[in-house]
Amino acid sequence: MKTNLRTLRKNAGLTQLQLQIATGIDQALLSKFESGARVPPTETLILLADFYNVSLDYILCRTDSPSIK
Repeated sequence: MKTNLRTLRKNAGLTQLQLQIATGIDQALLSKFESGARVPPTETLILLADFYNVSLDYILCRTDSPSIK
């Protein structure tokens, strides 16, 4: 999951600070999610999936396709 979260942010051309501003998720938490030190709660996963317009399964590495079906 940490790899997909980092990849999504980088592909969007965002820094963690910019993502914090856009989503309201604290930058320190974003860093921990991306490093694998913490697992995001369900509400945060949904927020990130909606923000990036990808499926939760993609964020959770259950599929290689980010498409929402």
